[in-house]
Amino acid sequence: MELNPNLSDKAKQDLAIVELAIQGDQKAYAELHGRYHDSIYYLLLKMVNNKSDAEDLTIEAFGKAFKNIHQYTPNYAFSTWLFKIATNNCIDFIRKRKANLVSIDHTTEDSEGVSSSPAASLPSGTLDPEETLIKEQNAKLIQSLVTKLKPRYRKLIELRYFKEFSYEEIADELELPLGTVKAQLFRARELLFEILMKSTQKNNPQK
Repeated sequence: MELNPNLSDKAKQDLAIVELAIQGDQKAYAELHGRYHDSIYYLLLKMVNNKSDAEDLTIEAFGKAFKNIHQYTPNYAFSTWLFKIATNNCIDFIRKRKANLVSIDHTTEDSEGVSSSPAASLPSGTLDPEETLIKEQNAKLIQSLVTKLKPRYRKLIELRYFKEFSYEEIADELELPLGTVKAQLFRARELLFEILMKSTQKNNPQK
């Protein structure tokens, strides 16, 4: 890549790591993830004001960035590119969530004749981003990859995606605090994504 002389020292360091990632260096991906995970997460948390959604959107942001990392050009900092991907993805999520709000037949009208529903803000029950991601993949492929996880992470993935347990049901089943379940499931998804990415690169080697 042609180096932009206006990049900061940190951006130049990122660029060197990006170049290694493009070459298939898994440690480089992990390094980029470690550098920006918290910043991306807290940015998205401010946008959606929901920890679970922010966790899901963080995974999606890194997934999209890593999938398209070869498209990054050092005309600007990698962090700028990554934050743009995360922000745009979050905006799309918010728009879809608003579009999926249910409407109840029973409505009321105010003094100006404007109709409103007492349950207009109820979610429609559509899939969360992580469920959509998992269900879009080949089921047999996911099942084979899950076997590579440690037992506790494998159990979480199986309960959440294959048996479609809620977070609360998983907590009851495993006799764990709800916060622990969410944290460990978040980590399990990260690990599954890493395994999936390695499998994809193995099956689609760069020319």
